[in-house]
Amino acid sequence: MLHLKVITPKKLAFEKDIVSITVPTATGELTILPKHADLLSLLTEGVITIRTEKEEEYMSIGGGYMETDGKIIQILVSRAFGQDEINEEMTKRALESAQKVLDEVEDKSERTEALRTLRRSMVDMKLLSKMRRKAKH
Repeated sequence: MLHLKVITPKKLAFEKDIVSITVPTATGELTILPKHADLLSLLTEGVITIRTEKEEEYMSIGGGYMETDGKIIQILVSRAFGQDEINEEMTKRALESAQKVLDEVEDKSERTEALRTLRRSMVDMKLLSKMRRKAKH
């Protein structure tokens, strides 16, 4: 077993004993199992897959870091939302709004914020898609 903590600047987003975790890195996905070698890795925005003895859970995360010693995994990220915290309608509206800003606005700071919102919303939609595929099986 591994002990996982997912921490953001605002909260402890998740803490539980798990069997494995798959995280997004700049070079692809990385899966951590018990007794993994010591590792410090940079994480990218994406969806993490957490496997416990009973189920598989997903979280949408912002960029950050992961550290493990093969027993404890600590993930420090800019944001983290569990699969039950994401509202599909709000996410779709955010995507549409960000796309509209990108299509119509010239201001660099507004476009930068719209791109950030677009990326986050796309990650959240990916999480929702994974949940739908899991529900079909």
